[in-house]
Amino acid sequence: MIIIKLDELLARRHMTLTALADAVDITVANLSILKTGKGKAIRFSTLARLCAVLQCQPGELLAYVPGDEKSGKP
Repeated sequence: MIIIKLDELLARRHMTLTALADAVDITVANLSILKTGKGKAIRFSTLARLCAVLQCQPGELLAYVPGDEKSGKP
């Protein structure tokens, strides 16, 4: 399964989820869904904006963890 390492990047940059949501022009609720691993998809345009604001590469934001992809559990 794919996980989004948003907490790590936010902590390293001393940024809040609200500040990121404002900078990326996405709702805090949608960012929270991504952050908690409940999201099922992300648009490339959203991924690009996240990377631009967080000054990172997609590989720093996303990670693959082997597990049961159907259930979403490792």
